[in-house]
Amino acid sequence: MTNPPTNPAPRAAGGHLHAPSAWNVPNALTVLRLVLVPLFVWLLLREGGHTDSNRLLATAAFVVAIVTDRFDGDIARRWNLVTNFGKIADPIADKALTGAAFLGLSYLGELPWWVTIVVMVREWGVTALRFWVIRHGVMPASRGGKLKTVLQAIALGLYLLPWQDLKILHWTAITIMAAAVLVTIITGLDYVGRALRLRAAAKRPLP
Repeated sequence: MTNPPTNPAPRAAGGHLHAPSAWNVPNALTVLRLVLVPLFVWLLLREGGHTDSNRLLATAAFVVAIVTDRFDGDIARRWNLVTNFGKIADPIADKALTGAAFLGLSYLGELPWWVTIVVMVREWGVTALRFWVIRHGVMPASRGGKLKTVLQAIALGLYLLPWQDLKILHWTAITIMAAAVLVTIITGLDYVGRALRLRAAAKRPLP
């Protein structure tokens, strides 16, 4: 939801620009995603996290939340409904959802803690970098960052499914998670380089 709208901003009577209301469908979807996080965690950890019914419900909650992430941004850009609330709440909701999934799976012993730590350090580290350079410019999401998000979502979804005794599912989940972690590290380093270049360019004297 952080990308600029593709259509001209809406105009009030008399032709003056006006900001869209925060009470809109994209922001409602973002709030829904935030509300789904505690429900997802409860379903994942309920009864030790090992009953098929609870795991399927947790997976369903996770998938619904991920789908809202796709639609809220598309709707906001298409209908010129990008708001300051959405810019702040959307990435928070994303990180809360995936962070809860990583932490929950590691707590259940199904995902190594080092994977969760690497991902969490990268995610919140990039957020800190964005705030660090915000006076000098904005670092938009890169293609690698978007690929990272997709790989993480798919890998987490596969890990959440209860049928991990099926070798094809188990090894597919491991393979995609390995790819997600690799892309997570590479894109994290790329963001560090971009932040340093942005600050250096801002401090460079004008010719």
